[in-house]
Amino acid sequence: MTDREVNLDATLLRGLAHPLRVRILGLLREHGPATATTLAERLGQSTGATSYHLRILANYGFVVDDPERNVGRERWWKAAHRGTRLDINPEMPSADTEGYLRAVANQYADRVVRYLDEMASLPPHWIEPFTISDFPLRLTAAEAKELHEAIFAFAERYRRDDADTPHPEGAERVVLQVQILPFPEPPEEGR
Repeated sequence: MTDREVNLDATLLRGLAHPLRVRILGLLREHGPATATTLAERLGQSTGATSYHLRILANYGFVVDDPERNVGRERWWKAAHRGTRLDINPEMPSADTEGYLRAVANQYADRVVRYLDEMASLPPHWIEPFTISDFPLRLTAAEAKELHEAIFAFAERYRRDDADTPHPEGAERVVLQVQILPFPEPPEEGR
């Protein structure tokens, strides 16, 4: 069983400092345990590359061996946590933080494209709940934080991604992606 969440600090952030590591960890969380070979096929990479990055992820504690699946020389990996949390801290290296966030943003964009590619083959009852929406809002920083907390609390009510959590009949994997992107206007000169 995986821990619920890992909070990134400056050291752990270095473990995710490569976009391929973010993608590997995302696949393990979304699709469950896999071998370096399976991940290489899914990602269009060499087995050597995925194996190398899996070992780095393991060194930082993001992935662990899956002993129930390991057979002979075949090594299976699974995510050690079901989520990652990054509280932006001015003491963290900004290049590492930005690199990690850009890799996550690319993964989110790829997920939307993958859905759009597969949308025509989905049953109609899975088309109706789909949305790509934005809501331009005018909020204070406190209101934005309140919105953030409310969205996370609401989403947690529906979270059933643990192996031992029962799922309702007909439940399928659904991904909720959330971005709260403040764009404050620069202060006027002379104020």
